[in-house]
Amino acid sequence: MHLLNLPTRFVKVNFVNVAALLFAPTRLTSCWERGYCTGVTSNGEVNKARLAEEARRKYGNHVPTIFSKVIDKTIPADIIYEDEKCLAFRDISPQAPVHFLVIPRTPIPRISEAKDDEAQLLGHLLIVAKNVANKEGLQEGYRVVINDGTHGAQSVYHLHIHVLGGRQLTWPPG
Repeated sequence: MHLLNLPTRFVKVNFVNVAALLFAPTRLTSCWERGYCTGVTSNGEVNKARLAEEARRKYGNHVPTIFSKVIDKTIPADIIYEDEKCLAFRDISPQAPVHFLVIPRTPIPRISEAKDDEAQLLGHLLIVAKNVANKEGLQEGYRVVINDGTHGAQSVYHLHIHVLGGRQLTWPPG
């Protein structure tokens, strides 16, 4: 533990994120401290390179996104779950009392571009969403959303699953 009682991975902070860290230090508990993390993390350079090469072969050269920086931990995020295939973290602009994202480590740009051989990974993302929702106390229900493309209001071109809950959600969603 270092600065502000934060885990070591939060010490490399740029000034843009300092205010968020100062005003929400209790939310920045690592997933390891919560007991939500399993398996191998992406800290190994070999694993990062392998995932990047697999993604390049499948999806071409991808443009790094803000989620790429969350995955490689160059920007802080409130990570609530992490394993060798994906991670989950709280949305920085929550639309419900509980709002987190589940993202694959493989940079798939859109759900509509996912390859058929990614079925196991896509299923894993949904199982992680379910398990984290349960750990976040969403036993009364929640919404799972994947935005795709311009008409789907996708703002970051790295596949991500929104999980929203903690209040009664309305229909239709938008």
